[in-house]
Amino acid sequence: MSSNPRLSVVVPVFNEQGNVAPLVHEITAALRGRTAAEGGDFEIVYVDDHSRDDTLAVLRQLKSEVPELRVVHHVTQSGQSTAVRNGVKAARGEWIATLDGDGQNDPADIPKLIAERAKSSPDVKLFAGWRVNRQDSGSKRWASKWANAIRSRMLRDATPDTGCGIKLFEREAFLDLPHFNHMHRYLPALMQRAGWKTVSVPVNHRARGTGVSKYNNLNRALVGIADLRGVAWLIRRGKVTRLEEV
Repeated sequence: MSSNPRLSVVVPVFNEQGNVAPLVHEITAALRGRTAAEGGDFEIVYVDDHSRDDTLAVLRQLKSEVPELRVVHHVTQSGQSTAVRNGVKAARGEWIATLDGDGQNDPADIPKLIAERAKSSPDVKLFAGWRVNRQDSGSKRWASKWANAIRSRMLRDATPDTGCGIKLFEREAFLDLPHFNHMHRYLPALMQRAGWKTVSVPVNHRARGTGVSKYNNLNRALVGIADLRGVAWLIRRGKVTRLEEV
């Protein structure tokens, strides 16, 4: 594995022991053997958010089998946004691809996002997955539909699906964004606030393989109200100043 990979795949996990190995092998299958121009030189950074099952043990075993795999472990549970940010901070690639650890995102879509980046202008810093065929329960799809509609109306981020875990973004641009709990749900709006463009890309979506979801409609709604107000305030107070050296 290169010490200077072009792409880092960051995967936050909490109690996903049954989904770790299949997803790691799918990531390597999707990315090994690709040319450098396509982001073939890669690493995988798993961030274990202090799991209470055997997730960490499975990851330790996989490290001996998968040379691209690196593992970061939270000493205390800190949440998905912090796990994503710590994974990005630990990553060595210039560009970051993220996946949810439950296996519902398809790693085969990562090359699709990379191809979209190759034909886009340099000021596009985020390529967000758009789940056009959701494989969730009816209540979850309904809640997501209304949440996306409310968010779009308040933030005007022109993004049909911000909850999709598969994304591709520039590491430096991401680390320059304001960090707060649940910020991973508002990346398009935050990137646009920073003066960058974003693109939504249709991607595959799958049913969860094993385990249970860590969220429900009620807790997402309660935190979402406060988050939306906060992000709207950030956008109103934001100012972008471009620099040039003389």
